[in-house]
Amino acid sequence: MASELAKRVAVAAVGIPFAVLVIYAGGWTLAGVLAVVAALGTIEFYRLAAHSRVFAFEVAGAAAAVMFVITAASASPALAAIRMWNTALAVLLMFAALAIAQRAPDERPLGALAVTFCGAVFVGGTLAYAVWLRGYPDNAVQQSAISPALQGSALLAFPMAITWINDTLAYFVGRAIGRHKLIPKVSPGKTFEGAIAGLVGGVITAWMLGAKVLGPYVGLEASALRWAWGGVLIAGVAQLGDLAESLLKREAGVKDSGRLLPGHGGVLDRFDALFFAIPVAYWFLRSLGLG
Repeated sequence: MASELAKRVAVAAVGIPFAVLVIYAGGWTLAGVLAVVAALGTIEFYRLAAHSRVFAFEVAGAAAAVMFVITAASASPALAAIRMWNTALAVLLMFAALAIAQRAPDERPLGALAVTFCGAVFVGGTLAYAVWLRGYPDNAVQQSAISPALQGSALLAFPMAITWINDTLAYFVGRAIGRHKLIPKVSPGKTFEGAIAGLVGGVITAWMLGAKVLGPYVGLEASALRWAWGGVLIAGVAQLGDLAESLLKREAGVKDSGRLLPGHGGVLDRFDALFFAIPVAYWFLRSLGLG
């Protein structure tokens, strides 16, 4: 247990400063890093499906996940929806053509098509929203004492901080006082006590960042109740993302989605909550007047 914790701390000690620098840089630097993460995470998704004898088109699917991120980086937020929708349709047609060419009727072509498309959207499609959040200051922000780079970094840090606090409190409170299992068939270690603690932490984090940072420095003014609602929403879907990945791993019969990050598992293990939290945070912040 101690050695596992040491590995987690060591990875965090390197990963957190790297993430801060990449987020601050934004633009194609952020998109490039997220594209690599999307490709690796999508392949992990397909390897989980392979345990159930559903074999995706791995190379094409990973390329599609990268395409979603690149599309986000090349389109302004105003054109984001139509660009992403067109990309999704092009990707779906490509996968359908691959299924026709490479899968006989008895080789589960429907499963291959569905898993390949789902994996690309689950990872690359959701990470695209991180690019849009970080890029918003170039398009619509108020004049502020802080630079556009810091404004954009604050926007992206908002869901990341809520998710991290949620995960941390849910884990430690659940281990300390958790008695009632949340969904034992999906994730035996998660408890109601931990989930509630995570939601409370999300509410406090959202209110503090909203009232003290996003309000005065980015111009997203909202009542304390509305920031609290954002915290519940984002922390709640972060927990759903965690449970969704746990469900996939349970079906595959594996503990971790990969071994890329010592002590943390794979890309899916590390980013599962953010896949859900970042898109929801994007739409929540849009509802407050972003863009």
